[in-house]
Amino acid sequence: MDPSASAEEPLPGERSDSPGREDTLRPRRFADYIGQSELKQVLGIAVTATRSRGEPLDHVLLHGPPGLGKTTMALVLAEELGVRCRITSAPALERPRDIIGLLVNLQAHEVLFIDEIHRLNRVAEELLYPAMEDYRLDLTVGKGTTARTRSLPIAPLPLVGATTRAGALRSPLRDRFGLVQRLEFYELEDLQAIVERAAGLLRLQLEADAALEVARRCRGTPRIANRLLRRVRDVASVQGQERIGPELVHEALSLHRVDGRGLDASDRRLLTLMLEGYGGGPVGLETLAAGLGEDPATLEAVIEPFLLQQGLLQRTSRGRLVTPAGRSHLGWPAQQAA
Repeated sequence: MDPSASAEEPLPGERSDSPGREDTLRPRRFADYIGQSELKQVLGIAVTATRSRGEPLDHVLLHGPPGLGKTTMALVLAEELGVRCRITSAPALERPRDIIGLLVNLQAHEVLFIDEIHRLNRVAEELLYPAMEDYRLDLTVGKGTTARTRSLPIAPLPLVGATTRAGALRSPLRDRFGLVQRLEFYELEDLQAIVERAAGLLRLQLEADAALEVARRCRGTPRIANRLLRRVRDVASVQGQERIGPELVHEALSLHRVDGRGLDASDRRLLTLMLEGYGGGPVGLETLAAGLGEDPATLEAVIEPFLLQQGLLQRTSRGRLVTPAGRSHLGWPAQQAA
């Protein structure tokens, strides 16, 4: 079987690595990947060293908030190594045969990328252990007293795992990764460069100030930056505007209720409920979730992190508090001292 062939059908649980509509803005090489300089340096050294030795790349665990480029980095690694990247996610590997099919059909040194790897079930995880360490599969044949274990060799592979919850990985799996790297939120200048690059790929005439305005509102996340840029493009297209300035960006993103600091309607609903209903707090998570009609886990994992990062919300032992910066952002007066 030709290792360079990429037209074959995806295996169970696998997604094709062919670029689709949302993938057209993804960088494909380290040189095109903006930001995360320390991560690129560490992985670049590992790629160069392993290619010079003709060995598979050590297993890589990428962790950090969603939207920062973990999947993109896996594709970049595969491109730099000159191999194909097989993409799947942990929830898609429910049955043993799903992960067995992936591992058996991998070509030598091909990258296997598993997204949300902390959600792997225990059976799939235990099948990965010998595959990661010794490049073999330990399969149980038969049942009861006639059951026996057979070892099946597989091609050497680098496994790239991505997770938003590194602490949720069980130690035996986490310890098998040779490279464990965290992706950080992006600086404003890197986000502006990402927006300008995406505008070029989308053939938009975007002014520098307009790119900066999009960068300010994207919550430090390239995925959101690209999404907001597409919404700006929609408004520009409808209005027949060829050149996009900061005024058009403000108009388009205000239409989608994204303010100048990147807060959306859900963020402002939370802060407003705390201020109007509870005087700014402290108030418990369950109470807030009930008041907003949201699931507490969604509130804690999706809405709160950005508000905490921006210093608009504070967690205390007694509950959540709106900070003075949060009051100021919503136009509320500072809280009077008791």
